[in-house]
Amino acid sequence: MTIEQTIEVPENRRVFLEFLAPKEIPAGPARIELKVTPVAEKQVTQESVKEKPTPRADALLGILSHVGDISPEEIRAERMAKYLK
Repeated sequence: MTIEQTIEVPENRRVFLEFLAPKEIPAGPARIELKVTPVAEKQVTQESVKEKPTPRADALLGILSHVGDISPEEIRAERMAKYLK
C-alpha cells in the first residue's frame, strides 16, 4: 500500500507527521518508509525537452552529416576495417 501526500515545507524545515493507519493494516510490527523529494515547479514535457540546447549531440550530428543513410553496423565495419588490415 502506498500513501502519498504533497506538503508545504516551512522555512524552519520542521515537518510533523501524524499517521493514522488504514484498517487494512493489521496491528503489530510494520515497516514505514519515508521518501522526501522536491516537487518540480515546472512540469517537464516533450516539447520542453526538445527545446533544450544540446551542443554535444549537435556537434556529433554535424560530424556524421556527410555520411548519409548509413546503419550502425556499417559504421562499425568501417571502424574495424582499419584494425583488421
